[in-house]
Amino acid sequence: MRVATDIGGTFTDLVYVDEHGRVEVAKSHTTPPNFEKGVMDVVDKSIADKNEISTFIHGTTVIINALTERKGAKTGLITTKGFRDILEIARGNRPDLFNIRYKKPEPFIERYLRKEVNERLNYKGEELVPLDTGQIKDIVAYFKKEKVEAIAVAYLHSYVNPTHEKETVRMIKKLWPEVAVSASYEVTQEWREYERTNTVALNAYVQPAAATYVNKLHNELKEFNGNSKNFIMQSNGGTTTFEESKKVPINMVESGPVAGIYGAAVLGDLINEKNIIAFDIGGTTAKCSLIENGEVKVSTDYYIERNDRHAGYPIKAPVVDIVEIGNGGGSIAWLDDAGALKVGPESAGAVPGPVSYGQGGTEPTTTDANLLTGRLSAKNFDYDVDLDLVRDVMADKIADHFGMTAEEAALGIIRIANSNMLNALKLISIRKGHNPQDFTLVAFGGGGSMHAPALAKELGVKKVVIPIASPVFSAWGMLMSDLRHDYIKTYIKRIGNLKLHEIMKQWKEIEEGAYQQFEQEGIIKKDIVFQRFADMRYLGQEHTVKVPVPSGEWTDEHFNIIVDKFHQLHEQNFTFRLDDTETEIVNLHVTAFGKVQKPVIQKIDRHTTLEDARIETRNVFFENPKGWVQTDVYQRELLPLKKVIHGPAIIEEKAAVTVIYEGQSLMVDDYGNIIIETGAN
Repeated sequence: MRVATDIGGTFTDLVYVDEHGRVEVAKSHTTPPNFEKGVMDVVDKSIADKNEISTFIHGTTVIINALTERKGAKTGLITTKGFRDILEIARGNRPDLFNIRYKKPEPFIERYLRKEVNERLNYKGEELVPLDTGQIKDIVAYFKKEKVEAIAVAYLHSYVNPTHEKETVRMIKKLWPEVAVSASYEVTQEWREYERTNTVALNAYVQPAAATYVNKLHNELKEFNGNSKNFIMQSNGGTTTFEESKKVPINMVESGPVAGIYGAAVLGDLINEKNIIAFDIGGTTAKCSLIENGEVKVSTDYYIERNDRHAGYPIKAPVVDIVEIGNGGGSIAWLDDAGALKVGPESAGAVPGPVSYGQGGTEPTTTDANLLTGRLSAKNFDYDVDLDLVRDVMADKIADHFGMTAEEAALGIIRIANSNMLNALKLISIRKGHNPQDFTLVAFGGGGSMHAPALAKELGVKKVVIPIASPVFSAWGMLMSDLRHDYIKTYIKRIGNLKLHEIMKQWKEIEEGAYQQFEQEGIIKKDIVFQRFADMRYLGQEHTVKVPVPSGEWTDEHFNIIVDKFHQLHEQNFTFRLDDTETEIVNLHVTAFGKVQKPVIQKIDRHTTLEDARIETRNVFFENPKGWVQTDVYQRELLPLKKVIHGPAIIEEKAAVTVIYEGQSLMVDDYGNIIIETGAN
């Protein structure tokens, strides 16, 4: 049995597939701060014989929570003389340009814990000033006195030559074996001193918390099954072993959300949809990503806490290109100082949850709005729902202010939530030069299927797919993931001056390192697959375009092919090309996959009728001028294959609901996915 679990802000999801290809799903409530308890709760709830678990895959929010809540370790930084304040200086490109009271982000490591060492390399990695080892001893003694729990090491140009960093780490471990230590060359081999230093600082900051959490989870799993292979989801859409995850925990910063994006790409391949907008609505957030020609886009230009007022913190780790907003099922509706209705980003979360949960929630949420408008049924909640209380809270907090009914206010909340989500979808499609009509929307998460048909029509997307196991689809995506490592190395060379043997030597060195790492993880050579990319730019530019390049041996002709591809991608991204301008490579990027056995998705055999699937007909409140409409409600698991249902209609399943509108239609395909024609022009 292969089992995947995913911790969300409100629920912890589980999907398992057994040796016969049977897929089962479960949910339990997330249990902060002891997140491993929620994982064990959902395992206990759904799996009778835990010895049958052969593979366990886990997605976690522990890293992002430690960063956003500032609950990491007390961390010290050792850096090159003269670079102590790089975290404070940061970048000058402020997002809030005309704000004269603008403040830069506060560094995660305070100044008194940032120490300098006499050492210096030049940009070629040649030693200019040798490492002063005596200063390392003094700094370690100082950090001990200050009760530091983790140490980050970041020296100038160590991405070219990590000799000084390696020597520093060796000394720290000898002088103070108990402390967590993280060197920048282990985390990223890309240039840009501020971004690299911040990344290793954050990696050290979360390292003790990550190690504690992974060890706790490992011990819990070992209690009932010591033989399962255990993996953790990384932000690049692949998995790694528990042991490897503790070394560079910053690679788990978006551990949970990206699994659903990768799952959408796998599903697209299965149903022959190569261009996909993956859309995940959970209890706390909505996330979306664009997949073009089956390729999940991965970038190292990732930031946490970045918005139109705040510069955020850069993390030079490979992360699936994802847009996230604070709108989900638990998002709270509120009135601003001007009396305008807003939804999110604050969420009711798992505790106390929406008012409808009856667990002490006092603020109206998107879930409460969907309940009052008939989209959700009180019969499907885990709790006894007091509908009158939900209506009273909606009236008191929102409706009375506008002189409308509670149901009208609820519909307003849904429309504002949809508007927020639509903006996120535009950011990853229209704003990046893509026509949404060329894409299929794959919607999942607890709220994805409820909101997607309305959003798709507004965006111009003609087809929506609600996958099988959609409420726990991120966990399903983990079951389909291979082990994955991304190796990115700064290598600045003009294409015109580049020698074939030089670049082939670089590719082979990177790939040899990948073979060694996978060997430690138990993956044999024949199961390792490489994809190569080059970050390229025109001479004189600052930033780059990621260009897929051929694997294996190259010839001189490959340089022309790569440059042509760069011109095409540059034009697509920035609307222009400069064919006569010299090009250069900035970074080499190898994505290495360690192929593991994955479940085979079976076609389903179902012989039912629409009457078998019909649950009831109930009133649902739709946008004006419709108002209340008698709407047929169906059970998803009993829907007949290839039978068309015309909207309005509601499809219910465990932990999710699909709402289709008048003018839209749906059917179930051979794999159990719901395919919706949106009626968009």
